[in-house]
Amino acid sequence: MRKFLVILDDTRECLNAMRFAAMRAAKTGGGVEILSVIPPDEFNHWIGVGEIMREEARERIRAHFEVFAKWMRDKQGVEPELVIREGEPVPEILAQIREDPDVGVLVLGAGTDKNGPGPLVTQLSRSSGTLPVPITIVPGELSKEGLEAVT
Repeated sequence: MRKFLVILDDTRECLNAMRFAAMRAAKTGGGVEILSVIPPDEFNHWIGVGEIMREEARERIRAHFEVFAKWMRDKQGVEPELVIREGEPVPEILAQIREDPDVGVLVLGAGTDKNGPGPLVTQLSRSSGTLPVPITIVPGELSKEGLEAVT
């Protein structure tokens, strides 16, 4: 089954990327894989404190994931899977794509502020010619109706 890989982070544009991935998966018989990357700089503390912070970060991610997963199950009939990795976001995203042969499309949300589409979109689009999967960039300002029309 082809999976849509979507990134779970704290950005506003993440919401439209999640919606798009779930809608496309529902309409094409695919799946959704949600990846969250914990940056390594969050744990540069004493070993015991770092482990506690790492587990707290994982719990926050799981709670955030459950909100999206419930919507995907209830509204789109899609059962997403969660993957949590630790490291720098772009290398971890690329590693996940390489390690999971079922990933068929990377879905990213584009930011809408004056700083541009966001660091992930900027960095990954630069290397898009060498990626093993296509990237779909979902505009952050696209309405629910607009998403439904394009999916």
